[in-house]
Amino acid sequence: MLEKKNSSLEPLKVTATEYRKPTNVRWHVFIMLLVLCAINYVDRAVLSIAMPLIQKDLELDPAIVGIILSSFFWGYALMQIPSGWIADRYRPDKLLIGSSLLWGIVQTLTGFVNGSKLLIFLRVILGIAEAPLYPSGAKLQSVWLTSKERGRGATLLDSGSSLGTAIGGPVIIAFIAWFGGWRGALIGAGILTIVVSWVVWKVIKGTPETNSRMNEAEREHIKNALEKEYNLDIQDSKLAIKITDYFKSRNFWAMCIGYYSLNTVFYGLMTWGPNYLEKTQNLDIKIIGSSILIIFGFGVIGELIGGWIADFWRSKGGKDNTVMRSLLFIGGLMTAICILLLGLGVATSLIGVIVLLSTALFFLRWAGLYWTIPATISQRKHVGTIAGCMNTAGNIAGIVTPIVIGFTISLTGSYFIALLLFVFFGLTLALASLFINFNKKIGA
Repeated sequence: MLEKKNSSLEPLKVTATEYRKPTNVRWHVFIMLLVLCAINYVDRAVLSIAMPLIQKDLELDPAIVGIILSSFFWGYALMQIPSGWIADRYRPDKLLIGSSLLWGIVQTLTGFVNGSKLLIFLRVILGIAEAPLYPSGAKLQSVWLTSKERGRGATLLDSGSSLGTAIGGPVIIAFIAWFGGWRGALIGAGILTIVVSWVVWKVIKGTPETNSRMNEAEREHIKNALEKEYNLDIQDSKLAIKITDYFKSRNFWAMCIGYYSLNTVFYGLMTWGPNYLEKTQNLDIKIIGSSILIIFGFGVIGELIGGWIADFWRSKGGKDNTVMRSLLFIGGLMTAICILLLGLGVATSLIGVIVLLSTALFFLRWAGLYWTIPATISQRKHVGTIAGCMNTAGNIAGIVTPIVIGFTISLTGSYFIALLLFVFFGLTLALASLFINFNKKIGA
């Protein structure tokens, strides 16, 4: 024990913990989640980047390509709510690592396919394996981070999607060169996932109560904030709310509509972006990879900046509704404007196209703040399940969008209608975000 004097010169007893700065283990955990999410999106992007080669090798029609690109999301969307339910009841860190090892194995097997049917089947299984990532990440926010830190935490996690898509191009192109084609690229991506999963597990395993690298100051910082947010000392009155009660809430449906809209634009660009650049700009696969790196790299920067702005604004007294609604509205609106300009043919050169797409991704990824919403509006025992519901809605867009674009291109030979679709959903993202009340938990 140490002593310090108060103004009346009476000695006060304080623990040494008061003089110690909290460690930052919670941020190490979310940096590792960023790494895992980035690898996740490298695994998703590998098929899109290599698709021109796969399409030629397996002689695939554009409509079949759309179905293949969509098939991942069939299993992924199906398992979102079950994954969230499991994360709420068991250790989300164990669920996360188990799923990442499984998807690494499935990705490796994908390199051995010889036809569209087997490729579709393995993509469905890959989607099932990857499903626990985001519900578990949302659940970990309610375990490791205070409400004033979740803007950065959510965007750290979710910026892995843009980072993985960005680096996926150069990485997969390098794998294609090193391992002799698209098959080697898929196998290499799977092995990389298995190795990274083992490294990530070493950092994220455990909880704030059990982590040996965390000091008491950080542990108390987290514990006190979460007790205040979730009223853990009077939870009996809060736990009466049922999952079905969320379905009666405007907050819940606005969240789902907004996230569906976000993913329509993001997955549309992720799955068909490489083909769009190849067809409209006559690029080879190496230049496509470099372009994707720039475009989605701006998405990473935008998402991290959006999370920092949200937490900084709130730390200066900004109300949750003002901060979140403003940022999400601006993000959706700017995305729609950039895509509209692209569709109208304002950009007449490759540089102009990259500038517009990069700007669109910069603002679109501000919507990574959506991953703060499950912990913001849900009771603690439901965070994973509600995150699974939100991601189910979002990934229905992943199912629908590649197919719609594929058939549209097959019928019209143009990307114009697809771009107008993205404009519509950018505006929907902006408007839906205005209907979410970030100041109150459902059932509180």
